[in-house]
Parts: sequence; structure tokens; C-alpha cells
Amino acid sequence: MAIYLDSAIVSEAEIASRMGWVKGITTNPTLLAKSDNPPETTLKKLTQLTSGPVFYQLMSSDFERMLTEGRKAFEIIGQQTVLKIPATPIGFAVVASLSPEITCSVTAIYSAAQAAVAREAGARMAIAYVNRATRLLGDGIALVRDMASILNGSNTEILAASIKSPEEAAASLQAGAHHLTLPLSMLQAMATHEFSDKTVEEFAKNGIGLTI
Repeated sequence: MAIYLDSAIVSEAEIASRMGWVKGITTNPTLLAKSDNPPETTLKKLTQLTSGPVFYQLMSSDFERMLTEGRKAFEIIGQQTVLKIPATPIGFAVVASLSPEITCSVTAIYSAAQAAVAREAGARMAIAYVNRATRLLGDGIALVRDMASILNGSNTEILAASIKSPEEAAASLQAGAHHLTLPLSMLQAMATHEFSDKTVEEFAKNGIGLTI
């Protein structure tokens, strides 16, 4: 299992890097638009802040341009590249073409059938927008569970995105997601519980340890 930062803000990536347990960075066009730098500069800086994967989502919409854009992203990010390719007929064809040379994921999956196609196209990851799927389909956790049933035993893993609470994050993992990607605020929330803080306060008040 890996937990990734979902952001293209360099200052947030720096904070996530210091946490020590965040294993990579996912971006998308909307997140890159929030950066003060051009996408190429942002991607280079993010790559320097993690030893794990850096995800880049293709913006082009026709086959040849998508291939070119994917290879350009690989030139910038290098071996850490994971391409995010939309779950469309053209997107699946692009995955089938690029996956032998660049690690690919399929993003915006809303059905188990699309997960099956992603697997056959050679995608390393199938990305489900959990909370958005709940709003659009009624049950994002059920989507993850259905995808897990289809992908069980394959080399394609599930990355759960669009997570709005620690409970939703845990439920996604329990339903079969292999990985999570979360905004910085959610990463911080995942590591926090009020009873943990109260327990630490009790130890500090009543306990004793080494003198420093």
C-alpha cells in the first residue's frame, strides 16, 4: 500500500516530504493550474521532492497528440513518471500503446467494466474517484469493491482518489483499494485523532522518561 499527496503546490509537497510516509505525488490539470509555475517547472520541482512516482495527466484528446504528450512528460519526470490517462476509448488505446515503455494509470473510472479494460490495456493502476462516484452513482465504495473483484489476481492495482474524510479513506482500503491519494489537509487528518492527543497529554502529565 502507498499513500500519495494529491497536489501540484510545491510548498505542500515539501511538507508531505517531511512527513516521511507519503510515497509520491499525484497531479492533474486542475491542480497544475493552481501552481504559480509553468507545468514543466512544477513537475521538475515535485520530482525533486519525492523518490516515489509523480503522476501526470494527459490533456490532449487525440491519439497521436496524447502519445507525444506522454513521452514529453516522461522526458521531464523520468523513471518516476506515471501517466494518468482518461478512461475513454482513445485513452485505453493510448494506454495499450504507451504502457510497454511508460508506466500508465487509467483515471476517472466509473465502472468495473472500465477497470477490466484498463487491466487488458496494460495499466498499472486504475483510479477511482470515490467521493465523486458516490455523488454521481450513489456509492463510491461499492465501485471500489466491484473494481477489486474484477482486478483480483491481476497486475493492475486500485488507486482511490477524491477522498473527503479519514473514514472514507479507510473504507476505500477495506473495499479493496491498494493505494490512496489525498490533499495535504487529508493527509494531516489521517494522522490525527482527538483521543490520541488526549492520551499523549495524559502521559505527559503523569509519566516520566529520559532527561534530554
